[in-house]
Amino acid sequence: MALIVQKFGGTSVANIERIRSVAKKVKEELDSGNQVVVVVSAMAGTTDQLVNWVKEVSDIENNEQGAEYDSIVASGEQVTSGLLALTLQSMSIKAQSWLGWQIPIKTDNVHSKARIKNIDVKLLKEALKNGEVVVVPGFQGVTDYGRISTLGRGGSDTSAVAIAAALKADRCDIYTDVDGVYTSDPRRVPEARKLNKVAYEEVLEMASLGAKVLHTRSVEMAMKHHVPTQVRSSFSDAPGTELVEEEEVLERRLITGIAYSRNDAQVTLVGVKNAPGVAAAIFGPLTDAEINVDMIVQNVSESGKQTDMTFTVQENELKKAVSELEKVKKKIGYKSIITADNVAKVSVIGVGMRSHSGLAQMMFKTLSDEDINILVISTSEIKISVLIEEQHLEKALRALHTAYGLDGK
Repeated sequence: MALIVQKFGGTSVANIERIRSVAKKVKEELDSGNQVVVVVSAMAGTTDQLVNWVKEVSDIENNEQGAEYDSIVASGEQVTSGLLALTLQSMSIKAQSWLGWQIPIKTDNVHSKARIKNIDVKLLKEALKNGEVVVVPGFQGVTDYGRISTLGRGGSDTSAVAIAAALKADRCDIYTDVDGVYTSDPRRVPEARKLNKVAYEEVLEMASLGAKVLHTRSVEMAMKHHVPTQVRSSFSDAPGTELVEEEEVLERRLITGIAYSRNDAQVTLVGVKNAPGVAAAIFGPLTDAEINVDMIVQNVSESGKQTDMTFTVQENELKKAVSELEKVKKKIGYKSIITADNVAKVSVIGVGMRSHSGLAQMMFKTLSDEDINILVISTSEIKISVLIEEQHLEKALRALHTAYGLDGK
C-alpha cells in the first residue's frame, strides 16, 4: 500500500462536473490499494472574485486587515474541499475535509504570503488508518495567533508538497491542465515536446523564470525534502513528467527548456553618479518596499563619472518602484527615470551549461540572426536570460527552441 498525495488545481475543479471527475481519479488510486490525501485549489475564477470584493472595501494597508483578507480568500479552497468530500461520500467512499487550522498547518505571521513552519500530521494519519480519504484545502494555514493565513498565489502546490513531505508520502501528483513539463510553452512553440523526467533544479529555474506548470516554492520544497513529484493532466490518463534528482535523468540534454515571462518591466536611471554606495542607495529602498529586482546592468559613461543603471521589476510593481525611487532622487542624484513595460524575458535553461561552453554564444547568435536586439542579459550556473522587446517574443522562442535541438520529431 502506497500513500499518494494528489493535488488538483482550479481548472481541475472548475465546476461540479469536474469535481466528479476528480473524485473518479481519487477512486482509481483507492482501487489500486493506495491511501490518498487530496489537496485542492479554489474553483477557477473564485479567488479572483474574492480578491476583487476585498479591494472594493479595503486597501489592506495594515496587518490586521491582511488577516481579514486571508480569512476571505481562503474560503474558496474551503468550499472546494467540502464539495469534493461530499462527492466522494456520495460514491460510498469514506472521506472528510480538514481545514488548515484543524490539522494544523502552522505558518509564520505574514499574511497573504505566509511560509509553512510545520505540519502536525497526527490527525491525518489516524484518518488514513481508518480508511478515510483526507481532503485538504490548499493555500491556507494558521498563524501563531490562531488566525487563518494564506501562502500566496500558487500556494496549493506548496501545500501539497509540504503535506507529502510531512507524511513521507510515496508520491505527490500535481494535476493541472497540461500533461507534464514541456521544453517550452506548446501554445507558442508547436514543436515543444513533453519531458519524461526533469531535474528539480531545472524545473525550479523554469518555474522562477515564467513557466507556469509548478509554483516555485513547491519545487524548492520537493527538492529540499526529496519528495517524488509528478506533473499530470486532470483531463487525460497520459503519463506525466517526473521531478527527480539530476543523476536520475536518463535523457542527457545540454539544454532542457526555454522559458519566458511577460510580467517584467524595465527601469533605467539616467545620469547616476558613479561612486561607491550608489547601488545600495538605489536598491535599498526597493528592498525595504519589498519590490523584487531581477536583471541588472550598469553602463558607465566614457568619463567614468556617471552611469546609467538599468534593471527589471515585476510589471505590477513598476509604479511603486518609480514612486520609491522618486523619494530618494536627491540622495541618488540621477537625472531622469525611463521605464518600459513592453518587454519580455526569455531564458534558456539546462544543467549542461555547467560543463559545456558556447551555449550562451548560440543564444546571442540566434537572436542576432533573427534581428532581435538584446536589452539586458543575466546568467546563472544553469540558465541565461535576456530581455527583449515583447513583439519579438514568439519569434525568439521558436528560433531558440530549434537552435538548441529541442524540436520534437
